[in-house]
Amino acid sequence: MKTSIVRRNRKPKIQLLHQYYIYTGFYQFIGKNLKKAIVPFLLIVGLILFLEYYVLDFQSLFHETTKAYSRLSIFLLFFISESVLGLIPPELFIAWVKTLPVPIQNLSILALLSYMGGCVSYFIGKIILTIPVVKNAVESRMQKHITNLRKWGGFLIVVGALLPIPFSIVSMASGIINYNFKKYLLFGLFRFLRFILFGFAIFNIMS
Repeated sequence: MKTSIVRRNRKPKIQLLHQYYIYTGFYQFIGKNLKKAIVPFLLIVGLILFLEYYVLDFQSLFHETTKAYSRLSIFLLFFISESVLGLIPPELFIAWVKTLPVPIQNLSILALLSYMGGCVSYFIGKIILTIPVVKNAVESRMQKHITNLRKWGGFLIVVGALLPIPFSIVSMASGIINYNFKKYLLFGLFRFLRFILFGFAIFNIMS
């Protein structure tokens, strides 16, 4: 009888998880990063619109860029950027593929390269674990991301995949704490959704 009463009073797992995220500040973290995401995105959109209508023709600019540098070399540059700290905003590459033949196909290549770059960052994190001096230096600089990842696990990987938190840093932190790689691959799939959403927005702006 007591057992049945305890079972009735036990809160559903989803409710307990919700309370845990409230207590640990996960929703506040999401809110702050959404606000941070809006400003850079609006700035990039504004810059694209300004340059497109008043300064230069993106079609001609990117055409000349592709003439000077092969398409393969630009994709390689993007892959390296996504593998090492996300140094170049992906939105610039999304604007570039809009000017190419079959932009949707090339956007898919970008998304795949970004996803693969995250995997490279994950294994860089694993390698860092084997070098104590580098591990201590990196952990001190990435302490916030590592702490948040230990608190929130896969949900932080989803946030990193969707929002302008550098996906490479979240991926590297996942490797450093030995986060389950299969789960990382699963949550990292949200990276494709980011490219779909941002691609849709930028393609419409440039059309």
